[in-house]
Amino acid sequence: MTVHEALPEPANPVGLDGIEFIEYATSQPQAFGALLQKMGFHPVARHRSREVVLYRQGGMNLIVNSHEAKQPTPELKAIALRVRDAGQAWSHSLAMGAWEIPTRASAMELNIPAIHGVGDSLVYFVDRYRDFSIYDVDFVFESGIDRNPPALAGLHYFGVVQSIYGDRTRDWVDFYRHLFGFSVLPEGQYFGVLPKGTLLESPCHKFYLQLIEPPPGSEEIHWEEQLVRIGLGAPDVPAAT
Repeated sequence: MTVHEALPEPANPVGLDGIEFIEYATSQPQAFGALLQKMGFHPVARHRSREVVLYRQGGMNLIVNSHEAKQPTPELKAIALRVRDAGQAWSHSLAMGAWEIPTRASAMELNIPAIHGVGDSLVYFVDRYRDFSIYDVDFVFESGIDRNPPALAGLHYFGVVQSIYGDRTRDWVDFYRHLFGFSVLPEGQYFGVLPKGTLLESPCHKFYLQLIEPPPGSEEIHWEEQLVRIGLGAPDVPAAT
C-alpha cells in the first residue's frame, strides 16, 4: 500500500530531537563488537550490573546487549528517542493507544520509560542527553579513553528500516504520525540506496523511518513485522565506505 494523499505538516507532540541510542541483542557480543569497531564505533562504557556495552562515535550511541541473549545473529531490539520530557512523551503515547512496558529497573538503575514497538522491540524516551545523561548512572566508563570519540567520515544516524505485513502501511503511518508527529515524504522521494516502501520524516528533521511491505511474489518468504536495519548517513558516502 502506498500513501498518496498530501498530508499537512504535523506538530512535534513529544518534542522529538533525534535518536539517543540504538540497541542490538546478540549472544556473541565480541564478534559483533569487532565489526562495530571496524565501522568507527568505540566501546566506551559497560553496564554496572548487566552484560551490556556502550559503543559510541560522534553523536551516535549504540548499545550491545548480551544479557540473557540467545541468538548469535545481532537483532535490532530498541530505539531510544530524545524527547523534551520523557514522562510526558510516555503518557502521551499511552493516551494515543500505545502499549505500556512494565518497569524493569533494578537498584541503582534509571527507570527509562518505554512502550512496545514493532514486533518485540521497544521504544524508549530519553530527556537526559545534554550535560547529564542516562549513561552517567547505569554505566561505568573505561578509564583512559576518549568518552566522545569523533565520528568516522562524519557518520551519523540516518534512520531505521522496519518491515511490515502487506496492506499495513496506513496502520503504521498512523502510529508514528499520531504518537510522534512523523510525516510521509511525497511518493517517489527517497534517500540512500533502498528506494522502496514509504519513507517517514521525523518532526525534528533529524532522521527517517522506512516502512517496507513484502514485495510482489514473495508468498514463500518468511516475513515478520520488525526493525530490520539502521541507516547511517555521511557527507561523502564513498569516502565513508
